[in-house]
Amino acid sequence: MRVGAYKGYVISVFVRDEHCPPHVHVRGKGWDVRFRFSFLDGDVELWDVEPERRRPPMAVLNEIRGAIMQRHYLARARRIWWEKLQTVCLENHSWNWDAGELVPGLVIRPGVYVIASARHDVVEQRTILNLIRAPDCVGINL
Repeated sequence: MRVGAYKGYVISVFVRDEHCPPHVHVRGKGWDVRFRFSFLDGDVELWDVEPERRRPPMAVLNEIRGAIMQRHYLARARRIWWEKLQTVCLENHSWNWDAGELVPGLVIRPGVYVIASARHDVVEQRTILNLIRAPDCVGINL
């Protein structure tokens, strides 16, 4: 599904046979690039380019990344990912309660709680984490 376009490049979330982590595809002339995004913050990072030998200049990739990081594009990408795939790809990771940050993997130690489920509130632009045995759930404003 189309997220938007930037200088003729179409930014899309594929919805058939898609997988974590959350990402968008951008097709160029002879190449396809994927950028990862998060349901925890506004960061977007280059994931990969296929085929590598047709990789566009880094300046082009940085411009496209900047476009994807715009609030309206990122909100649309998250909405499409959540509505079509029903995951924010945070289950079976952990959350450090005191630091307020993700801990990759299933980590069990004081102050760290396993994420049992997570969802995205499209209207409020929030990610809600339900943690196992934690004092409360965690809401992250995006």
